[in-house]
Amino acid sequence: MKLLTYNFLTSKCIRGVKVGYPLKLNIVEKKEVNADFNSEFITRMLPRLEWSAISAAATNIGSDIPSSMPVDIQNDMETLQKLHHILLEVDVVEGTLECPETGRIFPINNGIPNMLLNEDEV
Repeated sequence: MKLLTYNFLTSKCIRGVKVGYPLKLNIVEKKEVNADFNSEFITRMLPRLEWSAISAAATNIGSDIPSSMPVDIQNDMETLQKLHHILLEVDVVEGTLECPETGRIFPINNGIPNMLLNEDEV
């Protein structure tokens, strides 16, 4: 699971959950892959990113980005390249996602988050 995908996942489908975002990410195994840097793609993704969730994920993988989105990030190639690495080059192979409101754990196996709910959770 790429961290770009993680940015969009929520557990708000669980009964009683109001927001369900951001999920707490626990990485057991990760791998890094190479992806061509495309500053235009990263720049276009910026409005869709929840910066605090991405910043926490970056800390979780040992990467360093500012805790708040820089004002002139579109012109900051160093930060855009770090963001590219975090979002597109880090694959979470094994781990878990945890709902911030209920504590429900969703497993990540072979890079696939299992977000299926039990009947009593819907």
